[in-house]
Amino acid sequence: MNTLKIAIQKSGRLSEDSLKLIKECGIKFSNGKGKLKASADNFPIEFLFLRDDDIPGYVEDGVADLGIVGENVLVEYDNDVKLVKKLGFSKCRLSIGVDRNWDYKNIKELDGKSIATSYPKILGNYLKKNNVNAEIHEISGSVEIAPSIGLADAVCDIVSSGSTLLSNGLKEADVIMRSEAVLISGKNLSADQVKTLNQLLFRMESVQAGKNNKYILLNAPNDSIDEIISLLPGMKSPTVLPLAMEGWSSLHSVVKEDEFWEVIEKLKEAGAQGILVAPIEKMIV
Repeated sequence: MNTLKIAIQKSGRLSEDSLKLIKECGIKFSNGKGKLKASADNFPIEFLFLRDDDIPGYVEDGVADLGIVGENVLVEYDNDVKLVKKLGFSKCRLSIGVDRNWDYKNIKELDGKSIATSYPKILGNYLKKNNVNAEIHEISGSVEIAPSIGLADAVCDIVSSGSTLLSNGLKEADVIMRSEAVLISGKNLSADQVKTLNQLLFRMESVQAGKNNKYILLNAPNDSIDEIISLLPGMKSPTVLPLAMEGWSSLHSVVKEDEFWEVIEKLKEAGAQGILVAPIEKMIV
């Protein structure tokens, strides 16, 4: 069989982002409220909706063939699975949080202190790397409350915006690791399952490439085309089409999202007019 079982977090931002990517890949399925299992209608894949902490273990044991988890969870539990692809969403940081009034300078200040965390392995390795001897209190949930109730001097927890730390009288002091969603797999997929996985990866990469680029269309005088082409290499080279107005052409190309505003300014300086920019749903390279 070439059907793949993929484990996805059953609720939360990571779950929403994962399912959004799956749907953008053209895979249709129905996961009614509270359902823990679903099958795709048009692709050989089944979904298991689980707690994020359990996903690496299920993949290692072969209950699921694939899983989407936070990179922080993958590193913390260190299961015997394969990292297939970083997915670029659900980005966050695993950080040290201390009292907002603490004039914190560096990690050495935690020597002899106590730290509450749900990630004792990652924290322990970080402290060891920096020769810091601190006591680790392993707790699950509501880590930020630990200093205010006297359980610990600091915390180590996942941070996205930092608002949760602030609301508990804390501030982000040190970033231990940066994390994002990753696709993992077991190590014993059949040849048919590997083929299905490659088809899924092809779709994911096409969606991601589209998000990372913009489609651009502009008009320019013919004597500016060479300069504009040098600014817009596109996938291979820009498409150039003559306009009805003599001496002018239309150029079509692709520009990277990260370089977009800088490139637009240079295009205007080179004589480009009527610049239109559109999102790309999918991009096959």
